[in-house]
Amino acid sequence: MKQRIPRFVSVLQEFSIPLLGGVVVAMLAANLAPEWYQQAIHWVPFGDVSLLGHKLTLHLIVNDLFMVLFFGIAAKEITESCLPGGNLNPLAKAVNPLLATLGGVVGPVAVFFCGLALLFAFGVYDPAVDDRAMLVRGWGVPTATDIALAWLVARTVFGRGHPAVNFLLLLAVADDAIGLVIIAVFYGDPVNPVRPEFLLLVGAAMAVAFAIRRMKVNHWLPYIAVAGPLSWIGLVMAHLHPALALVFIVPFLPPPRRDVGMFVAGDEVDLMGEEMADELHIGHSPLHQFEHQLKAVVDFGLFFFAFTNAGVALSGIGPMTWLILSSLVIGKVVGVTALGLIAIKLGFPLPDRMGLPELLMAGFVAALGLTVALFVAGAAFIDPVLLGQAKMGALFSGFVGLAAILLGRLLGFGRDRVEADRDPADSARPDQSTGSVN
Repeated sequence: MKQRIPRFVSVLQEFSIPLLGGVVVAMLAANLAPEWYQQAIHWVPFGDVSLLGHKLTLHLIVNDLFMVLFFGIAAKEITESCLPGGNLNPLAKAVNPLLATLGGVVGPVAVFFCGLALLFAFGVYDPAVDDRAMLVRGWGVPTATDIALAWLVARTVFGRGHPAVNFLLLLAVADDAIGLVIIAVFYGDPVNPVRPEFLLLVGAAMAVAFAIRRMKVNHWLPYIAVAGPLSWIGLVMAHLHPALALVFIVPFLPPPRRDVGMFVAGDEVDLMGEEMADELHIGHSPLHQFEHQLKAVVDFGLFFFAFTNAGVALSGIGPMTWLILSSLVIGKVVGVTALGLIAIKLGFPLPDRMGLPELLMAGFVAALGLTVALFVAGAAFIDPVLLGQAKMGALFSGFVGLAAILLGRLLGFGRDRVEADRDPADSARPDQSTGSVN
């Protein structure tokens, strides 16, 4: 029984059940009991207590505090990818997916602006009534890719062990790295202008993290507990989104010697065994322990993120919904494919067993925006109508996963699964569980 419970929890994490469950509950609540739903997300569990002038509603606690951990773990994946053995080391082998990532950002942005121009040209939006400057703020929403869902769908479509899975994972991680920059630079508080002088506090937080590392502190908690709040305060006072606070701190956590792969629950110590690691005086790194000890909190906490952000009335579907969705699907497929082919022409080939069909499918799966797309939508729009429409576009992108799986079956993807899929020894390797890191 004791083994069944952890396995059950692992399955919930692997298939992003808390996130998807939160979406379902939020949609049901927003459409069946809208007044209760609004009261729930604006609930103040600590009464009149405020933080730097912001009342601690459930929505603020989730988006501005909990999501700090979410983006911190995303930063961890990016940091480890730069280590020996990682997908970004050496950089030459990552050129093709990185160029494809650039296409996966530029493509959706280009489609968004073209689509917006068409909506004005055909009278769907009226320049005399609709605020073009506000509508334009939606351009960042379709740049996102949900890492965990993309990983899950890619494994189902291509088969576990297929090179296209790692290609798509690297694309999604790099995509979200760009997304973090977009949020920080372009989606500050639209009411209060950015105050860059307070970014000195973020710089001070980074200096503190560096000093802690120089003192050879071998546990993640001092880095996060000391430097993290200082970074958070700096971003709040600079009127930038504080959820990015740990993105500036996590790279200072001492890493393992090498990366054993994205979404691998173990590290080099687990691979070599505790006894050999002890003999070589190698222990679990603070960077690994940071994710290992907080992963479940983040995975299950995404239920509350989805609950507080995905509750949109079905009547809220509008032009921005279809603009976001089409920008994701068309922009990702065209952008990823075009830049991937350009990389080949430049002498940077695709991985073995990947051709044009796999590249096109990778671009299609990358259109799974969901989590980060919802987050960017919340940062982009104040107007509740536009916000609801944009969120519906992000939510509808979740159906890309189902479409990709069906297309994959119809077109024969995954028939060349590697033998490791059926190898009993595979179960002895570190468990590759995901959770919802985007």
